[in-house]
Amino acid sequence: MRRPFVAGNWKMFKNVAEARHLVSELVPGLQGVEGVEKVLCPPFTSLLAVAALLEGTDIGLGAQNMHWETSGAYTGEISPPMVAETCRYVILGHSERRALFGETDLMINRKVKSALSHGLTPIVCIGETLDEYESKKTVDVISSQLNNGLSGTGEYFSGGNIMPLIIAYEPVWAIGSGRPSTANGAALVIGNVIRPNLAKFFGDNAAQVARILYGGSVKSSNAAEFFQEGEIDGALVGGASLKAREFIQIVQAAAR
Repeated sequence: MRRPFVAGNWKMFKNVAEARHLVSELVPGLQGVEGVEKVLCPPFTSLLAVAALLEGTDIGLGAQNMHWETSGAYTGEISPPMVAETCRYVILGHSERRALFGETDLMINRKVKSALSHGLTPIVCIGETLDEYESKKTVDVISSQLNNGLSGTGEYFSGGNIMPLIIAYEPVWAIGSGRPSTANGAALVIGNVIRPNLAKFFGDNAAQVARILYGGSVKSSNAAEFFQEGEIDGALVGGASLKAREFIQIVQAAAR
């Protein structure tokens, strides 16, 4: 059984005071939901404050990005050891990092390896753009992102156990657009493209236990539809994670 996983990506929203307020609203509702792994990913500036509020709860903490080097002259960057001081998870390869900041599959591959070597669980984002989707290039794009992004990571998984790796399928055309993929459409990509590619790297058994999330305009009103698909193990939630009631309801839907 793959335990459902729901993470909230706050992106560049919420200062420290606002983050504290949101967490104070989230914790009572999330604490009562069992059977789902819950993770909050606030901006770097709020990690310490949120970590303190989550202490003693079953809610995890994640960063939104990191550099692959452990230290050095990289002004403005955050290293894996810095992330690992407060976080267990880190989002890597988000489409906004790829599109706005020029991150390549090679860069993401280096980050994934570095995260794993420092005991972090990477949430690796993959997804096709609208042009690629309409040009019927989804299979090629997703396969390429997986093959390049995960190349050489097998050595980091003991006995083929790839549980310290989470994949988030986020079709770029669905993120923040209010136009989510259909649940069946997302499940087909996961079942027919993503898991077979994982099997090439890590074997059939590992591919079947890997948790694969959907992301892209997930809301409380459509979450249950996605979670009813057996191939979808949870969600990476953007805008809806900034509203306590919305995010709690999404987590509750995953539990059901």
